[in-house]
Amino acid sequence: MSVSVNEKERIFKLDTPNTSYIIAIMDDPGYAGHVYYGKHISDEDVNYLLRTGESPFVPSGNKRDKISFMDCAPFEYPVHGCGDFREAALKIRTEDGYCTSELYYSGYSISGFTDAPVPGVFGDNGTVLTIELKDKITGLTVELKYIIFEDSDAIVRYSVIHSFTQTLYLERALSASFDMDNEDYELITLNGTWARERYIDRKPIAHGFQGVYSGRGETSHQHHPFMGIVSKDCSQSRGEAYGINLIYSGNFIASVYEGQFDNLRILTGINPEDFEWKLEPGESFATPQAVLVYSSEGLGGMSRSFHDLYREHLIRSPWKDKARPILINNWEATYFDFNEEKLLAIAGEAAKSGIEMLVMDDGWFGNRYDDNRALGDWTVNEEKIKGGLKKLVDGVNALGLKFGIWFEPEMISPDSELYRAHPDWAIAVPGREAALARNQYVLDMSRSDVRDHVFKSLSDILDSANIEYVKWDMNRPLADLASLKLPADRQKELSHRYVLGVYELQDRLIRRYPGLLLENCSGGGARFDPGMLCFSPQIWCSDDTDAIERLKIQEGTALVYPLSTMGAHVSDCPNHTVGRITPFETRGYVALAGTFGYELDITRIPEADRAMIPAQVKMYHMYHELVAAGDYYRLASYSENREYDSWMCIKKDKSEALLTYIQVLGRACVHSRRLKLQGLDPGKIYRIYRFDMESVSELPYGEDKAYHGDSLMNAGINMINLWGDHKGVLLHITELS
Repeated sequence: MSVSVNEKERIFKLDTPNTSYIIAIMDDPGYAGHVYYGKHISDEDVNYLLRTGESPFVPSGNKRDKISFMDCAPFEYPVHGCGDFREAALKIRTEDGYCTSELYYSGYSISGFTDAPVPGVFGDNGTVLTIELKDKITGLTVELKYIIFEDSDAIVRYSVIHSFTQTLYLERALSASFDMDNEDYELITLNGTWARERYIDRKPIAHGFQGVYSGRGETSHQHHPFMGIVSKDCSQSRGEAYGINLIYSGNFIASVYEGQFDNLRILTGINPEDFEWKLEPGESFATPQAVLVYSSEGLGGMSRSFHDLYREHLIRSPWKDKARPILINNWEATYFDFNEEKLLAIAGEAAKSGIEMLVMDDGWFGNRYDDNRALGDWTVNEEKIKGGLKKLVDGVNALGLKFGIWFEPEMISPDSELYRAHPDWAIAVPGREAALARNQYVLDMSRSDVRDHVFKSLSDILDSANIEYVKWDMNRPLADLASLKLPADRQKELSHRYVLGVYELQDRLIRRYPGLLLENCSGGGARFDPGMLCFSPQIWCSDDTDAIERLKIQEGTALVYPLSTMGAHVSDCPNHTVGRITPFETRGYVALAGTFGYELDITRIPEADRAMIPAQVKMYHMYHELVAAGDYYRLASYSENREYDSWMCIKKDKSEALLTYIQVLGRACVHSRRLKLQGLDPGKIYRIYRFDMESVSELPYGEDKAYHGDSLMNAGINMINLWGDHKGVLLHITELS
C-alpha cells in the first residue's frame, strides 16, 4: 500500500495490495485527469492513456477547439459550464446567477489517516492523498480526498469544497467521479420495493445516462447507493468488477454515462434534485465518502473487499466482533395486541429454549393501539404494561433474558400529544396540507430543538430500566419539504440537514449508552446503507421474513455488506407476507446467514417447531463466528437458476468453512447435483460434516473420507436430491490436523 507522486510529470499513484489508481495533471495550468484504475501495475507514467496528444489536443495547443477537448477529456472531477456536456460532479451558482466554473491544479499533500467525522471510515493504518483544485474567477477551492488502508483494496473518496471570497451556491456536489473506456461493460444495480429490497439487476451499458437514485429522503427500498460496472464475462469467481458504494443515508445518485466516444463517466454522491447548499465566504462543504473497489476475481472478490473494509474500517460498535444475543421480537407474534402478561409468557417460553433477549416492538407507548396514532408520545402505556416498564424489564431479566425496545424517533402522528403541542415540528410547506404516509408525518430533524426533545424522550425511557437493545425504525419517506427554521435561500438544504441531524442524534445515543446494541430499520430495508452501519452494527434487512424470499434479498445485500450486518429472523408460517410454508429447519439455515433471531409467538407454534429451537440456538453458537467474520463465497444463485441457492463462509486461514445449500424446488427422477466449492486452500486436506438438527451434532456427509481442497473446488461434491421443496443442508468443512 502506497501513495507515490512524480512531481515533475505531476502524476499521482495510489497502490492498494492488488489495485492501482492513477491521476495526472493535464496541460498547463492543468486539469486533473483520470488515467487508470484497475489491477495493480508497476509503471506510474502511463499518461499516454489520456490521449492528450491526439486531436482535438489540449487547450494550450489548440485553443480554437477547447470545447471539443473539454467534452472528451477524462476528468477526475468534472465541472459544469466550461464545455464538458457530460454529467458533472460539481455545479455552482454565484450570487449574480452564473453557473460556470473551471478547476485547475494548485497543489497536493499526503498525510496519515486515523479517523474522519462520522459517518466515515477509520483506522490507524491509512494514508490520505489530497489534490487541491482552484477556480481562478470565483476563488472556489476543491480538495479531492483519497484514503487507502494497508489491509484493504478499497479506495475511499470524497471532496471538500471551500469558498473564500464570495457567497456561492452548490447546486451539485458529488463525492466521486472517474472516466474510463467502455470495454463492453455491464451495469449492476440493486433495486426493489418494500419487502423486495436489493434484488440484483444486470444489463448492458448503453449510450446516455443510466443509474439509480433516491429522492425520498432515505436511501430507499426502490434503489440502493451501489453500482457495479462489470465485464461481460464477469461471474462470482472471474472477470472484472468495479464497485461503487456511497456512505450516506439520504438522497443519492449513482450513475454511469456513456458518451459519444464510447467512454464512461461514473459518478456518485448526493442527488442534485432538491439539493442546494449556500457557502458563505470562509465556509466549507464536505461531501459524503464514496467507496471504490476493483476486483479481477469477479463479483466475489469485489464483495469480499467491501466486507473487509466495512468490518475493519466502518462499523464502530463494540458489538462488531461479538456474538449478538439471539432475540425474539413480538411484532409478528402479537402486532399491537399485547400486554405485560403476554410478553412475559413469550419470554418464559423463549428462556426455556435458549433464546437470549426479548424485544418489545411497536405498541407499548402513549395511546398506541394501532398505527394511526401516538408516534412521538414516548411514555409507557400502563394500561398495557401494568406496573410500568421497569417492572416488565425486571421480570424479563429474572427469566434470564436481556430486554430490547422499538422506537420510531423521526416520526409524529397527527393524533398525538406531541403534534398538538408542536405542529410546527413536522416537515410541511406552510399553507399546504402535508401528505400522510402510514398516517404519520416526519419530524424536522434539521432542527436542534426537535433533536433535543427526541433525545430526552429516548433517554428517559432507556434510563428507566435495564434496556440493552434498541430497534430504530423509520416507516415513511420525506415529502412536502420545508423547514420553518431555514431561510428561503437555504430551504433546499433540508434533505441533507435532515440526514445530518439523524446522524447527530444516533451518535449522541451510542455515546450516552456505549454498550447499547442498536439495530437500524426503515420499514424493513429502506435505509440499509454504509452510513447507518457507522452507528449500528446491524440493520433489519427486510420486513419480508419468508425464508425463500430472503434468498434473493440476502444475496443482493451480501453483494456489498457482511453477513453480520443483516438482521434476519426465523418467522411463523404460513409466512405473514407471502403465505408460504417453509420447513422450520430451513428457516433457521437462512436466518443463520445474518444476525439470527425469532419473529413469532413461541407459545403458539407447533410443538415440533418449538422443540427445534434449542438445536438452532446451538447451531448459531457453533457457527456464528464463521458467518460473521469469514470470507463470503457464493456458489449458486436461486435468482438465476430458479431451483437452488448456495453460499460459503470461510475462515481467513482457510482451516474451516460453512456451506449452506437450499433446495428451493424438488426434482423428479434426477441424480445428485454437482457443486464446486470455492475459497479453500488447494493444498489442504478437509473432511465434510453435516449438521444434524435431530441429534444436534455433526455427522459425516456422504463417505467419511478426506478431500484435498483442489478436488473440492475443481471436481466438487455431490449434493443429494432432497425430498420436497424448500429443504436445506448445512455442511461444516474442516481441515485435517
